[in-house]
Amino acid sequence: MKITDIVSHVIQYDLAEELGYSQQYYTKRTAHIVEVKTDEGITGWGECFGGGNIAFANKAIVERVLQPMIVGMNPLDREVIWHTMYNLMRDHGQKGMPIQSMSGIDIALWDIAGKFYNQPVYQLLGGAFRERIDVYGYGMMLDRKPELEKRFAEEASAIKAAGFQAMKMKIGLGVKRDIELVEAVRGAIGDDTALMVDANHAYTTREAIPLGRKFEQLDVAWFEEPVAPEDKRGYRELRETLDVNIAGGECEFTAWGFRHLIEGRCVDILQPEVCAMGGISEYHKVLAMARAHFTPVVNHVWGSAVAVGTNLHLLAAMPHLPGSAHPVQPMLEYDTTPNLFREELLTTSLGVLDQVKQSGGSVALPSGPGLGIEPDRDFLEHYNVDSPKSTPRLVVAT
Repeated sequence: MKITDIVSHVIQYDLAEELGYSQQYYTKRTAHIVEVKTDEGITGWGECFGGGNIAFANKAIVERVLQPMIVGMNPLDREVIWHTMYNLMRDHGQKGMPIQSMSGIDIALWDIAGKFYNQPVYQLLGGAFRERIDVYGYGMMLDRKPELEKRFAEEASAIKAAGFQAMKMKIGLGVKRDIELVEAVRGAIGDDTALMVDANHAYTTREAIPLGRKFEQLDVAWFEEPVAPEDKRGYRELRETLDVNIAGGECEFTAWGFRHLIEGRCVDILQPEVCAMGGISEYHKVLAMARAHFTPVVNHVWGSAVAVGTNLHLLAAMPHLPGSAHPVQPMLEYDTTPNLFREELLTTSLGVLDQVKQSGGSVALPSGPGLGIEPDRDFLEHYNVDSPKSTPRLVVAT
């Protein structure tokens, strides 16, 4: 079997209302889906992390840099392919967009392998430790409208009513403002629902400490990306100073990059983003390293249904840490803001929101070989930015 072609599908549509986080506001939803074709008719699907215009840069890397390196290779030689791509790009970027681009291809190769062997990806990874995955709802994104506290409280209540037992909100508007927002959400959901906060590296260590002190009082489960990803000493200082869990890692790449976070005891909770940090092949090296240092892992998930489906396999195959009769289970991060690329991209939806509502907070594993998902080609064509059929579609953000 040989790789014959690699296609990047950059899909996008306009949001009716902007969404934001501490670094920017945006009005378009974007996803970058990678399709790897073979001479035996088996096609694999993956996803590259990177929204907005980043997706167009990654598309060029996938199709004009990486594809010529590996066309003709056996897609089952995943490690050989990974190191071929990395070694030929090492001089030009050991982090960032080159690795994001590799990630989508690597995920697609695992999908191909599962289809070839007629096994789900989690079986190739050693089997499933659990049949259902707990899910936390991600929402409460920033906007520039008045009464943000009221909107956050209402949205948090809606997420709880939808069946989620845990949720995550955005912060990054300043220490005083952030505290007001978190207090509003905690007041709306009560003490029986887990709450996490994500600053998207908006603060210095000195600014993050008083925030963390307040979060301890508000029973925040973790304080995510409080400082810049380059500031590993800052992460370490926060972890040693605060009782609230410090989480991070979504902006780190490859096992070499994660080594410093893990060995340096910089975080209480590690958050690798498989669609960015090197794909499934590299993810499991990082998972093994984290396990060797007894660092819990809760995957970062952002993107389309392809990213969600991929992470269901990874979470299913994640060993308990530490092993016990009543272990803490890993959770799937799920974006509850309007996103057609999560709910409508696949020929058969994962149905996460429906499952969470019916089960009270968990989802079943995908069935079928490989990732167990299949993008709808008509949908891809409709939203593909390079397609003449692509038409803008407004979706009201609620």
